[in-house]
Amino acid sequence: MPSPSSQFIIEARPEAVTIDPAKSAVIVVDMQNDCWAEGGMFALAGKDISLIQAAIAPTSRVLAAARRAGITVVYLTMGFQPDLSDAGGPDAPNWFKVHKRARVGESTTAPDGTPSRILIRDTWNTAIVPELAPEPGDLVVNKHRFSGFFETELDELLKSHSIKNLIFTGCTTSVCVESTIRDAMFRDYICLLLADCTAEPLGQSNHDASLVLLQRTFGWVSESAEFITALEGQLVPVPS
Repeated sequence: MPSPSSQFIIEARPEAVTIDPAKSAVIVVDMQNDCWAEGGMFALAGKDISLIQAAIAPTSRVLAAARRAGITVVYLTMGFQPDLSDAGGPDAPNWFKVHKRARVGESTTAPDGTPSRILIRDTWNTAIVPELAPEPGDLVVNKHRFSGFFETELDELLKSHSIKNLIFTGCTTSVCVESTIRDAMFRDYICLLLADCTAEPLGQSNHDASLVLLQRTFGWVSESAEFITALEGQLVPVPS
């Protein structure tokens, strides 16, 4: 593990980003069964989940490298209360425009045969991808809107750990990831998105459009290989 006086320079677009591991966190957005697994919300809706599935392996490598470097790992999970009291009323766009169409709250069956429900907290549907399962010391924040900052403890949690740099992975790029990055930038966090660790079911064009917008306005964009190379091969002492 690097000393507290070390920084990493990560090649990115539009320019390199320097981070201090002690003040950084990898954010894993909504990598849960409803998004990537057969039988989950996206798959049941007929969405292409292959791009999200492809993001799992590079994200796993990033998390391993981040933990070795002493970087905090924070998981965001999307899920509503069983009574849907936090989904908005019947006239709320969050409900009738998005989640009602996605069949949120409907009963389903987990692969092991146990009952579950679409996008409901503490069920198989909202469980984190097994390959990316949290480890001791990782943080988990549940959210009920696209942004991880809306009515959650995320901002307070990050500030309590003196975190300023956020490295983003997860799905979906143009919705929950982008929404969270926008809110993070408004709160003066420095945001780096790892393009091959993010994906969405609406197609590569939406993903690519978000990357262009994010690197021009809200943060920086890089790849998992650049991030891991920086962490494992490049330590830059902080000037005293």
